[in-house]
Amino acid sequence: MGYAGRADAAAIEAETPWANRDVPVTTFAQLTQTAGKFPDRPAVTFQLESGPKDPAETLTWSQLLDRTVQSANLFRSLGIREGDVVAFMLPNCTEAVLTYLGGQIAGIVNPINPLLEPEQIAAILRETGAKVLVTMKSFPKSDVAQKAAAAVALAPNVGHVIEVDLLRYLTGAKKLIVPWIRPKNVANHKAKIMDFDKSVKKQPTSLQFIDSPTDRVAAYFHTGGTTGMPKVVQHLYSGIIYNNFLGARLLFTEHDVQICPLPLFHVFATIVSLGSSLGSGAHVVFPTPQGYRGAGVFDNFWKLIERYKVTFVITVPTAMSALMQRPVNADISSLKLVFCGSAPLPLELYRRFEEAAGVTICEGYGLTEATCLVSINPPHGEKKVGSIGIPFPYTRVKIMDVESHVECGPDQIGEICVSSPGIFNGNTYTEADKNKNLYYAGDDHAAQFLRTGDLGRVDEDGYVWITGRAKDLIIRGGHNIDPAEIEEALAGHDAIAFAGAIGQPDAHAGELPCVYVELVDGAKITEEELLEYAKAHIHERAAHPKYLEILDELPKTAVGKIFKPDLRKKAIARVYDKALKDEGVAAHVETVTEDKKLGLVAHIAGTATTEDISAVLSHYTVAWNQAN
Repeated sequence: MGYAGRADAAAIEAETPWANRDVPVTTFAQLTQTAGKFPDRPAVTFQLESGPKDPAETLTWSQLLDRTVQSANLFRSLGIREGDVVAFMLPNCTEAVLTYLGGQIAGIVNPINPLLEPEQIAAILRETGAKVLVTMKSFPKSDVAQKAAAAVALAPNVGHVIEVDLLRYLTGAKKLIVPWIRPKNVANHKAKIMDFDKSVKKQPTSLQFIDSPTDRVAAYFHTGGTTGMPKVVQHLYSGIIYNNFLGARLLFTEHDVQICPLPLFHVFATIVSLGSSLGSGAHVVFPTPQGYRGAGVFDNFWKLIERYKVTFVITVPTAMSALMQRPVNADISSLKLVFCGSAPLPLELYRRFEEAAGVTICEGYGLTEATCLVSINPPHGEKKVGSIGIPFPYTRVKIMDVESHVECGPDQIGEICVSSPGIFNGNTYTEADKNKNLYYAGDDHAAQFLRTGDLGRVDEDGYVWITGRAKDLIIRGGHNIDPAEIEEALAGHDAIAFAGAIGQPDAHAGELPCVYVELVDGAKITEEELLEYAKAHIHERAAHPKYLEILDELPKTAVGKIFKPDLRKKAIARVYDKALKDEGVAAHVETVTEDKKLGLVAHIAGTATTEDISAVLSHYTVAWNQAN
């Protein structure tokens, strides 16, 4: 069955309530079911390098089941039980897939972003109480092993470190050279270190324990939100299975092939892409450990589609923009659909990509706190470009006024709130305090609506539109300015690839609009010209940027979202430094960090007295302290 609109959603819901659906209860049951249906069909492919003829490793569904069970048995042998945590900090590879699935079956799996700093990684390990960490063995041009060792030293709850050696994927001279140039990894911790491949192979391929008979927490995912501080989200089996069901019912069959160059520590790659394959039997391809960031991936992308006869691409706007700077140099006639998420897609980029690739693009919306999927522009129905489409079956979206907390009418902007089988009511985060004031009651007082923190509206046809982040509002003298208005206006300029608008500190207005931009390759334009363009195309006078800066590249998350905490830190340092200099105060911003209670804090260094610094900075709302 395709998905063309709200009538299809209603028809699916009319078949039976979600609670009565005949779907697997656990990940092991789901994987066993799919492997039973399609044992010899390809399930997962990983290739270390990006060339269209480079070696690749493919597991069939029966092989994936066997190796996943072996992984789960290994974790149980190390003392992992239901409620215990297996964390992994890995680039994309077959072992990351096995750990993600096997960790859920044995206990609770906790994927961790390898790009985080050791202190953040350690904080997540301590918050989840992880007993096992699966990570990389030291490897040239990678610091993952070193970060893991430093983090485990700060998280004594980790008793075992299981190392994945990417050497096994190499061939020829590289396989001979790497052992000689492999960086030494000094592990200053007491955890026992094991080899993943050797340890897994010793385990039987039949499950050595009883699988969970009922629903339970199966995964922890961390999310930074707008604050940059990781929070840990809890995912139930039921939420994961719900996402699998959507992929199988609405998007894929066993004959489809996905290419997913997104990181396996993120819900888009695991819950959506891999989960959809688990539900449907579709083949999923993960190119290079770094996905889209891997060497040559963009240059070879179209040829990889030809190699694997890909039917479905998982992508984000930043990746689409990069692909549009390269010719379509392969036979991509197998391609049916592109699913784009994580950030709003500029209209011009949508049109350019659709014309170049000759394929339909569906924008969607999901969030870690909802397990993931919320809505999609229906693949077989009307697509409203710029919207995030209509809610999936069994999902409800309502818009709540941020001030009055009253539900908004059609096309009124408020906070997007979601109710679905993916919401763990009352227990979204592991920290109980973070769940306070996070929900609105549903009409039947049983369902709860999660407050997403995203601003948006629902039009008269039921399509949802994101307009910004509730926490991203620029508040200028009490006047609320949506940063999306600034970003959308600047995105219309031919020279601009991406724009990130924030509120910079101001001594009088509290905040003033500020925007950082990234240019397309080869563009030549000045900041002054872009400011004039902004004034001409932003209708609200109060939203005209007071400062614009061109950066070589905007800071982005691993899945392509513009990382606004870094932009805020940059703006705070610039504004405070200028204010201190203008007043002749011998001090400067040494760094800006995130405090859990105070938010962003500027640390001031220099020879000036506290009184002199305070005389200047006390006019601003961003906290500061004097660095030692």
